[in-house]
Amino acid sequence: MSRTEKTPKSGFRKKSLDPQQLSAFIAPQIDLPPDQPRFLISRLGKIGDSILTMPVACALREHLPGAYIAWAVEEDSVPVLENHPAVDDVVVMNPGWLASPNRLRAARNQLHRLACDVAIDCQGGGASALACFLSGAAHRIGYAGKSVHGISRWISNVHVQPVFKHLTDRSLELLTPLGIHKPTVRWQYPIAAPAQRWASRYRNTFSSNRIALLNPGATWHSKRWLPERFGEVAQYLGREYGYTSIAVWGNGLDHALASDIVLTSGGHAVLAPETDLQHLAALIESSDLLISSDTGPLHMGVAVGTPVIGLYGATQPGDRGPYGQIAIQKAYESGSRRQRRNASNAAMCAITVQDVCRAIEQMNLPAIYQLQAA
Repeated sequence: MSRTEKTPKSGFRKKSLDPQQLSAFIAPQIDLPPDQPRFLISRLGKIGDSILTMPVACALREHLPGAYIAWAVEEDSVPVLENHPAVDDVVVMNPGWLASPNRLRAARNQLHRLACDVAIDCQGGGASALACFLSGAAHRIGYAGKSVHGISRWISNVHVQPVFKHLTDRSLELLTPLGIHKPTVRWQYPIAAPAQRWASRYRNTFSSNRIALLNPGATWHSKRWLPERFGEVAQYLGREYGYTSIAVWGNGLDHALASDIVLTSGGHAVLAPETDLQHLAALIESSDLLISSDTGPLHMGVAVGTPVIGLYGATQPGDRGPYGQIAIQKAYESGSRRQRRNASNAAMCAITVQDVCRAIEQMNLPAIYQLQAA
């Protein structure tokens, strides 16, 4: 069963709230070593969740520049974290690390060698909490209340009751026991120079000086918007604003969806070349607009500073929206995570082409006649 929600006018966040305003009233609870405190961030989720948590590492580095910062993560997210300027080590939790005593012992040895003083469970799940425990850190910061699941509530020994709902904001609240209040939200997403040069060369192959990326793919079918609607949006962007749209893709199904966008775009969209995560990030960074469902590339767009429009159906932008940017949701697939994952994309289909075009209008892009006059 879906419920209808009002389409946001200028993003999903309440502009009157400072995401860390209330944390200033919380006194530090942890005395850190005077020299080089050592931290473990435990966020084992997929690419999008890892990106949304990046500001935690950035805030630690800003406020404690001499600190050692490690991040425990699943293999899929390694490419977005390695070479991050705020992260000293990326600890890969191999698939099945919880499956047997031997694998659990190997994970414990891997984490314990880090000799961390503080472990921060940014996920609030059993596995992420266990990674904190296995590290041997004396101080294990975690959530209290509804943001915690399973054994996490017993493993953490420093608890923070989050005030805010968005994943990034509530993750930053976990730093309040360290005396870090109202940190600047930044991502510092790492993109290698060769990937940036490739993206620049690729962009220069188009005669248009305005590029939009359209991302139809998603792991969940319930997160996918119809490719023909993306195609209509590409037509609108081309006619009204002089944009060339590029349909990006990451696997075989995504390729088919992206190809359908091109076929229905009336000549206003092209198919992107195959890219890895580094080259995709560089391509997003070099573009002027990204329209995507709730997937890793959407949050990548926020992290590299590209204007984005997020399309939501099976998830809610108040929880995992494009931070500080525009999100559209007309209906929501209620139910458990498994139910929402296996649902149809009816909630996504409630978003019309006109909804997206109105969101584009709110961005005050220069119209095509203004571009031609310039």
